[in-house]
Amino acid sequence: MNTVSIIGRMTKAPQLKYLSEGRLQTSFVLAVNKGYKSDDADFVLCTIWGKLAETTVKYCGKGSLVGISGRLNTRSYDKGDGTRVFVTEVVVEDIRFLVTKKRDEEEQNGMQSIATQEHSKNEETDFEFPATQSNQLPV
Repeated sequence: MNTVSIIGRMTKAPQLKYLSEGRLQTSFVLAVNKGYKSDDADFVLCTIWGKLAETTVKYCGKGSLVGISGRLNTRSYDKGDGTRVFVTEVVVEDIRFLVTKKRDEEEQNGMQSIATQEHSKNEETDFEFPATQSNQLPV
């Protein structure tokens, strides 16, 4: 069984990437506290694909508290200088927005211009995140 569940804060705002054949992807790093009284954290690379990636980028900024579940994935690739790089990441299959932080105004403007440029390539989405107090956790 390959299942991972983590709650943590985004270290920076995720950016949407448009890949070949209209595929959408975003990656971000979650800072996950090691313990209740500890200031130490683990930093976990997370990758999301498709519509879920688009929704995540729309509603999350640096510092957003999210809960994710997915599967652990390892891969490797060769850099231009011949060295091999190994990557371990969580491929996110479900995400819960626990406490969202607004994106910086500059980031929002950048995302709007990217969305305008890519509008002809992708379908428009009408997803609205429900604003309920039940998803809010004390910070």
